[in-house]
Amino acid sequence: MPVLPRTAAFWVVGAVLTALMAAAGAPSPLYVVYQARWGFSEITLTAVFGVYAVALLVALLTVGALSDHIGRRPVLIGALLAEAVAMGLFIAADNVGWLYAARALQGLATGAATSALAASLIDHQPAARPHLAGLVNGSAPTLGLGVGAVGAGLLVQYAPAPTVLVYALLAAVFLIAAVVVAGIPETSPRRPGALASLAPRAGVPASARRAFWTAAPALVAVWAVGGFYLSLGPSIAAGVLHLTNHLVGGLVVAALTFAGAAAAAGASGRPARTVMGGGAVTLAAGLAVTLAGVETGAVPLFFLGTVVAGFGFGAGFLGALRTITARAGAGERASLLATMYMLSYAAFAAPAVGAGAAVPSVGLTGVTLWYGVGAGVLALAVPVLALAAPSPRHPARTASPPEGVEAAVTEGASSPGA
Repeated sequence: MPVLPRTAAFWVVGAVLTALMAAAGAPSPLYVVYQARWGFSEITLTAVFGVYAVALLVALLTVGALSDHIGRRPVLIGALLAEAVAMGLFIAADNVGWLYAARALQGLATGAATSALAASLIDHQPAARPHLAGLVNGSAPTLGLGVGAVGAGLLVQYAPAPTVLVYALLAAVFLIAAVVVAGIPETSPRRPGALASLAPRAGVPASARRAFWTAAPALVAVWAVGGFYLSLGPSIAAGVLHLTNHLVGGLVVAALTFAGAAAAAGASGRPARTVMGGGAVTLAAGLAVTLAGVETGAVPLFFLGTVVAGFGFGAGFLGALRTITARAGAGERASLLATMYMLSYAAFAAPAVGAGAAVPSVGLTGVTLWYGVGAGVLALAVPVLALAAPSPRHPARTASPPEGVEAAVTEGASSPGA
């Protein structure tokens, strides 16, 4: 296959990243369909959601550095083929066990691909546009989540075979992408140490500990809110606000993620702690408006709050990411980012699963109110901690692609997906 020019390869990699995140967001509007069809509880729904985050983290911590040793293309092709198989498992699903298997494989494939994709974006970045990789790396994941959720909602509501067509189209996309990726230039020659690279790396260096714990509440707050919206958002729309159109479930996710992508892009270049603190306050304000919409049944208020919370989500995570990495040396960033993502994914999955477990006794409306209040209080603690902590001695700057972990670049914050 002919080798693609550098600029073309860059946009292929960006499109693949967006497609992977679209697939991660696609099941969100379908959860309520599966739940109605098979009669499982909210705790099962959120557990199916959570297994993806756990599998993705396992992949990031183990095979995340593999492309540095065997090359970007083999890792990406293998991950895309595994993603296509995961779509096939979704198509074949006739009980919840298949959903667990499909989401686990999807998480492993996405985690294996993300660090190689982030590195490839920087490898192929057009020389005339040095910040483009950061912008794409930061906005493509959140945009992909929203596009996947809205696209799936449209197909579920208006197309035949709602639990088949979405995944069949995505499987075709990934198979075609695997062929196209074979034509991108290889930027990481083979080198020894592939097996050793599979050992998980995590830790917080002494130089970054104060910054890490300053930003930790922001990480927990934004990802707890993200996980709640992506797992139970469509159920709230259907069960609390009585919106039965499946497209609305996708729009709930898109309202959060599109606003998050816009906030991350707009916050570029601003002081990290200012962005983090402002994002946290905005998140809390958005949650308050959202909860008012849930309590009163006012759909416009609910969506307005979701958009505002989305702005806080994007800015809060970007500010936390840049705050944490500001003081870490280049050799410390891999383990530091691994630890950061461990905390983020734990916040992404565990509270949502806990919320699902509480629904039978508290009710979906009650869980939503308590969850929102808890996340809002945590978010409001962020600016207080940020003001109390000493400022970094040099400008916040995130890592270029580290071994074993998804690259985080200054102009954007990568989102792991749903």
